[in-house]
Amino acid sequence: MARKFIDCREFPSDTNCTVALSADSEDELMEAAVQHAVSVHRHEDSPELRSALRKLFHDGTPPIDRPSA
Repeated sequence: MARKFIDCREFPSDTNCTVALSADSEDELMEAAVQHAVSVHRHEDSPELRSALRKLFHDGTPPIDRPSA
């Protein structure tokens, strides 16, 4: 399975979060992304949150430079 990532830098936030997460499986990435979204961004864990996060997954690894929004 190819490595996947999600990058908070793609979305402006009040905290200017610069966290990027990556994992070798979508399930592992989902759990890490949900934990981050709940603990840092104060989202509620829900099926809707998980669906929205899954749409933001990318193949590969996060870029070093900030991605464009």
